[in-house]
Order: sequence, then C-alpha cells, then structure tokens
Amino acid sequence: LLFPVSNLCGKCRPRDTDLLQPSLNFLYWSLHQTTPCSQQRAVAVLLSNVPLLELLQKILECTWLRSPPSEPAYLSSEDALLCSGWLLVASLLLYQHRYNTEVHQTLSLDLTEVLNAVIFRKKKPILLLVSIMQFLRAVLQQNFSSLLVIIGHNTAPGATQPQPSSLQDAALHPLAMHQVFSLVVSLQNLLVHKDLLLSQAVVACLETLVEYLYVKNQDVALHVASQPWHRFLLFTLLNGGQKSFLQPEVLRLMTLFLRYQSSNVISQKEISQILQEAAEVNLAELPEATSRALHLFLCQV
Repeated sequence: LLFPVSNLCGKCRPRDTDLLQPSLNFLYWSLHQTTPCSQQRAVAVLLSNVPLLELLQKILECTWLRSPPSEPAYLSSEDALLCSGWLLVASLLLYQHRYNTEVHQTLSLDLTEVLNAVIFRKKKPILLLVSIMQFLRAVLQQNFSSLLVIIGHNTAPGATQPQPSSLQDAALHPLAMHQVFSLVVSLQNLLVHKDLLLSQAVVACLETLVEYLYVKNQDVALHVASQPWHRFLLFTLLNGGQKSFLQPEVLRLMTLFLRYQSSNVISQKEISQILQEAAEVNLAELPEATSRALHLFLCQV
C-alpha cells in the first residue's frame, strides 16, 4: 500500500485536503507502527518519491502563507493537513538520519519562518504548534545538519546568507541569540496554558534547545537555563493543587534546571518537597508519564 498511496500523494496539490489528509496520516503511521526492518524500507520508499517530497515542501510553506483562522481553538482541514505534513517530515528527518537513507530530493526551509511560526503564533491551533515543535526538535537534535532538510536564513536559490553579528551568534549558527531568547520566552508563555499535549511538546522542545546550546556554547546554555523568569514559571505551574509537584512537565523542568545547575531557579527546598510528595504516594498508581519523569528527576538528583 505504501507505493500507491505515496504515488497518489505526489499527484495531488496542497489544496486537495480531503484526499491528502488520510493519505499523509497513513504514511506517518506506516513509519511508526511497524518493525525496524520494515521501517527502514518504508523510509527508503518515501525518500525516493520526488513528487511526494516536492508536495511536502509546498505544504510546509503554506504554514506562513495562509491567513490565521479566526478561532484559535478551531482546527480547519487546512490546519489538519499542515499538522500531518510537519509530523511526517519530522519523522522522515529522524529516520533518514538513523538509517542513513539515500535522499533523492531535499527540502529547503527558512529558519526565521519556522521560528516565527512558534514565536508569533497568530491564533494557531495547539495541534499545529505541537507539530511544528516536533519538527524543530528534530532539526535541533541533528544540529541543523541533514541530507533531507536544508534549513537556514533566506533559503531561496542564489540568496546570500547573513553573517553572524557577534561571536555568540557565530557559535550558535544558524541560530542567533535574539532568536534563542524569543523562542524561550514563547515556550514559557505556552506552558502557562496548562494544556497537557502542548506542555509535553514545549518541555521536550526546551530540553532539546538547551542541549543544543550546551554543545555549541556552554555559557549561553547555562545563562538561558538560569533565567529568573523560569522560577516564576514554576510557581505559575504549581497552582497549589494537591501533589502539585508530581506533574510530568514540572518534574521534567526541575530535572532540566538541576542538570544545568540553575540554583537560582530550583532550590534545596523544592527538591525536598518533591521527595516528600514522592514518599507519600503509591508509586505503582502513578501515571506512566509521571513515573518516568520522577525516575529521571531522582537519577539527576
């Protein structure tokens, strides 16, 4: 089925949402719900389909070309297709790197546009933001170096790439310091929404971003991780509910701040409170996400 469905997608236009939506979802799940051996073959099939990759390029670009919906919570058919496109490309990006699969057509994306899609949200539905952040995590994990996706500033053919304006910008290239801080502030603001799916995606993106920064410039990473605003964010998330420290996103944030020694964000008092709460609950009854986050926190401590 992978051959005819992927070939069918390659013959479509981005506005053929009724046909493309279930087709891209089928391709996405074909990658994820299969054995490793079949997964490698599936990646090879999709990455050899040039019309499909050209279509995905057009779909992703629609993210910043179309007007935002009037209702932020409303997921239109166009937005749903964008979600499928971003998730499929993020998956192809990771699996191409894992299996070192040959690429027959590259995708080109403007980094500024991708970041602005998260920073300046313009009433984007939550699921679309989550999908774009999945892609952003994938490119960060690969240090913006991929055979499948070329991501930089002004990726139009023949365009001149801007030169870094400082030593810090040069170390973080292609990111710039102002983009890093704008992204961090935007991620913090998204966490305040307290939507479970969004919170999971935001914390994962923040973790990957700080890891990327730490590899590029340790001072910048530690500076970002120790921002005083993080402490205010934690107090906002901890709204006084019972066992409020034992929330997956809170535990993962605490773990992140511990890893980068942000003592001005998380103190011995908070660590003790988490240990006390963990001692009082039945660990076997904790949700899997909470249990996993608590395990990572305790290992970091």
